[in-house]
Amino acid sequence: MSLKSDSFPSSVAFDAISSSLQSDAAERKDAVKKGNAVFAFTLKNKEGQTETWYIDLKEKGEVAKGEPAKADGEGPIQPFVKHPVTLSLSDEDFGKLVSGKTQAQRLFMSGKLKVKGDVMKATKMEPVLKKAQTNAKL
Repeated sequence: MSLKSDSFPSSVAFDAISSSLQSDAAERKDAVKKGNAVFAFTLKNKEGQTETWYIDLKEKGEVAKGEPAKADGEGPIQPFVKHPVTLSLSDEDFGKLVSGKTQAQRLFMSGKLKVKGDVMKATKMEPVLKKAQTNAKL
């Protein structure tokens, strides 16, 4: 099932990230070990709509659309409880980030990337995004 949303052109990158994580069990295990968190991405498009995807690098090494579910499956989890990192940025800036045209640090310093939770954990996301750069066609 595709994670792409027509209203968010850069969302094709989540398919690339998922493919990258699923293609090699050893790499997935390494990404989980290094990431050790669930990262939620809230993107905002030019029309002002927002959507959320998440990358589970705490347990499963998977990518999904929507808010991460609680362990019991009942509704979305609360920020800072299970996924300490929520990244909010525009669809356009996310596209630039995953294509390598800009860096997360530059977006953060300019106020275009907002991070809720553990900012240091957010830095662990960059290697996963870099692996997806070769697969994403943005």
